Amino acid sequence: MRTFVHGAAVWDVACPQRPSRVAGVTMAGFGVRSLDALRMVPHPAVTLLLEFGAGSSVLDHAAGRQQLGCVVAGPGFGSGGAVWARGENVECVQVRLSPMIARAVLGASPTDFDGAVVVLDDLWGREAARIREQLSDASSWQDRFALTDALLARWHEAGAPIDPEVAWAWRRIAGSRGRVRVEGLAAEVGWSRKRLWSRFLSQLGLPPKRAVKLVRFDHAVHRLAAGESAARVAADAGYVDQSHLHRDVMAFTGVTPVAVAGESFLAVDDMAWPSRETPAGSVAGRR
Repeated sequence: MRTFVHGAAVWDVACPQRPSRVAGVTMAGFGVRSLDALRMVPHPAVTLLLEFGAGSSVLDHAAGRQQLGCVVAGPGFGSGGAVWARGENVECVQVRLSPMIARAVLGASPTDFDGAVVVLDDLWGREAARIREQLSDASSWQDRFALTDALLARWHEAGAPIDPEVAWAWRRIAGSRGRVRVEGLAAEVGWSRKRLWSRFLSQLGLPPKRAVKLVRFDHAVHRLAAGESAARVAADAGYVDQSHLHRDVMAFTGVTPVAVAGESFLAVDDMAWPSRETPAGSVAGRR
């Protein structure tokens, strides 16, 4: 357990000692006495939040205030910058699922919770309450990670995989950090553009063009948070110019590149997710 301090934010952060048995799963543990106005920055993964203990948290967003607990949110949740998290005495395991495995693990397409937070009870039924109790009863963070990983592995094994062509297209997007021409993806997999776009959306929860923009944005904002200049990030990350970067950051977060560089949501990643393969959480492998 380590302590993350960033401005007014003071959180306890725990990391698993072993990688997940499921490729495409990463997780971290958080203990926060006072979570005050944390902006949700969009991320190109499906987020699974498993809260336990006596604390509580809420999300403030366009649909109103929503109690959290055990919930799941699709890729890019928080776009527009209008989603904020607050809470007291929050304890949770946060899991990031590559979109490539999210459907198998969750038993539902990420399209089903696009742009919204879905209560895990609605997907897993009694299993959600059971894992919450087990996490609360566990004596250590490593035990909690092991419990979570065992559950995810079981669901993943029972779930249906996505099409190999869709998986290959996602790996191309993630591996290039969003620097790929989406027009050529269909030809590369030997499908029509309509077929790839339809399968990609239904199985991963977002269309290819949106995936490219989200992966590129994620890479860019992490570099901004690391202190790099907007001009250099724009040039290296594949934006036409600095104005293009500015527009994308504003669209995804509602604030400027200078402002988003100070977000705690991004700053904690180096501690909570030290082994990020790519910002997109891609899964190794080749078609």
